[in-house]
Amino acid sequence: MILALVIAVALLLVVALVATRRRPPAVITVEPAVEPPPVLALREAPLPVVLVHGLFGFDRIGVPGARFDYFRGIAKHLDGLGCHAHAVRLPPAASVPDRAQELCDAIAALGHARVDVIAHSLGGLDARYAIAKLGLAARVRCLVTIGTPHRGTPIADIVGTSRARKIVKALGIPLHALDWLSTEGLAKFNADVLDVPSVRYACVVGGIRSADTPVPLPLVPAEAYLRKVSGANDGLVPVSSQYWGEVFAEIEADHLSQIGWRVSVRRTFDALGLYAFLVSRLSQVTGAPAPSPAAATSAR
Repeated sequence: MILALVIAVALLLVVALVATRRRPPAVITVEPAVEPPPVLALREAPLPVVLVHGLFGFDRIGVPGARFDYFRGIAKHLDGLGCHAHAVRLPPAASVPDRAQELCDAIAALGHARVDVIAHSLGGLDARYAIAKLGLAARVRCLVTIGTPHRGTPIADIVGTSRARKIVKALGIPLHALDWLSTEGLAKFNADVLDVPSVRYACVVGGIRSADTPVPLPLVPAEAYLRKVSGANDGLVPVSSQYWGEVFAEIEADHLSQIGWRVSVRRTFDALGLYAFLVSRLSQVTGAPAPSPAAATSAR
């Protein structure tokens, strides 16, 4: 956990150094967000849920006297609702194809015939690749992505510049996964990694839209830069980049709050309530999967 935070802060320092020398393009505007609807009553037993972490993530790490989950308290909460939740561990900074293969192996090892996948950030791209390219569609009923940069993030574009790459390399931060997160790279990714008709695709779109929403200190430089170049964002990913498939909800939550981590002292976002809501939605899946629109602007 400490290593992941150090890496994240180092990356954001790179962003701050480079962003001050770049002229921002026009701002992309998006519709205001709404909170997720109330949890719906379960109509059938949910499938097991696989939780997939993002860049520099982990399933669970421990230090003497403490244990940390990437999806903080979420697997335990879902288990309490009668839904078996499994957090898998992928290589923290490997390429999407390598992480996707690890995801396939991890799900196969669980032994479930079918699962639903809830993936955060880069994990959503890993899951899309595994479903489209590696045969994971046979085991996945629905993929829900949260805060995933389906169209890339300008943060990766900055880190991809020659000057920034030198800084990142000097810090010893691997670039394999970052190379997959640029806007240009995701345009190619989306042209090649197509949705599988038998799988239902949905998303949760998170962002900091209200002036009253606290921005976690580690995300302040990136959030300010993204607000200039892309409009509303969650501190790492523009809101406009997160839409893929059905829109289950649009939430007022930064990239860390989406997985249950609160940096602010005051209460901000109820992540446990969000994941309970998602399980209730997934338990109601019937009929053919919905199509995947390029973008949407309202919670469904």
